[in-house]
Amino acid sequence: MTTENTDRPLRAALMMLGASALFASTTLLAKYLGSGENALHPFQVSAGRFVFAFLGVSMASAVLRPRLQRPNLGLHFLRTLSGWIGVSLIFAAVARIAVSDATAITFLNPVFGMMLAIVILREKVGPVRWLAAGIAFVGMLVLLRPGSGSFQPAALLALAAAMAMGLEVTLVKLLSGRESPLQILLVNNAMGAVISLIAVGFVWQMPTAGQWVALAAVGVVMVCGQSLFIQSMRAGEASYVLPFSYATLVFATLYDFWIYATVPDGTSLIGAGIIIGGAMLLVWCEAVNRRR
Repeated sequence: MTTENTDRPLRAALMMLGASALFASTTLLAKYLGSGENALHPFQVSAGRFVFAFLGVSMASAVLRPRLQRPNLGLHFLRTLSGWIGVSLIFAAVARIAVSDATAITFLNPVFGMMLAIVILREKVGPVRWLAAGIAFVGMLVLLRPGSGSFQPAALLALAAAMAMGLEVTLVKLLSGRESPLQILLVNNAMGAVISLIAVGFVWQMPTAGQWVALAAVGVVMVCGQSLFIQSMRAGEASYVLPFSYATLVFATLYDFWIYATVPDGTSLIGAGIIIGGAMLLVWCEAVNRRR
């Protein structure tokens, strides 16, 4: 085995861990922007995410000069709209509940993606994958704490975000086999910038200097995370690298504790663990199906 072949899996894992750390930091920035006396509306935070991400991808495209092809505008629009809805909802959720809880609930997006793939992609789902989905939903119920005095209605925002992201994942599957990753990022962030700027016109308030910096950071950090994610998926098999993406929850918990001194309780830890267990089983099933 060559040194290059040995290093590839390690490089893929490290890039996925880097992407996870960056994704978790965007939720922390969103919590900062969406809470406090001068809190910004989630639409304004998502506008910062898409506009500054588009500027970053545009500069990268100007340097790399990729060969672009005719994009499927219909699929891109549906993907971007669902992504914008998901991002806006998760930004609203993290401003109201613990970042770790909101992040854990969004890990249900592969489950919703599986269900939508049955309808949109005509995929066949076996009993093991349904079992994995059921396990993840049990974890969601634990986190939502239905019927208890600690029920957090804002957690439903994170659940709705997971549904929207599940649709986005399904549409990305359709796009990824037809267009290059850089083109997908460029079109997605361009459309997202337009959609978010239209929406933010209804809730606009002038950000402070610190908020401007945080808004720019959300966009730049997000696109850097997306780039690392794509490179990781290209460097290693999905069944190997995707489990490392669940480190996002670890980073989110550490960030939340470091900045806001938020300590997850036992219920949060159990619910998050069950969701991740179900999601990882789903990833394993997906890998087995691809090999077949």
